[in-house]
Amino acid sequence: MATLYGVEGEKVVRKNPYCPRCGPGTFMADHKDRFVCGKCAYTQSKKQK
Repeated sequence: MATLYGVEGEKVVRKNPYCPRCGPGTFMADHKDRFVCGKCAYTQSKKQK
């Protein structure tokens, strides 16, 4: 199971972005080529290099 938080020094940081529609507290799922909100189905593409 993937974790949504990590520790850097003495700070706790979030690994996945929040959904821009649902607001803080609703994380987006991290897929290979996109981020998807499980609550409202908002999809955001990852930038390809």
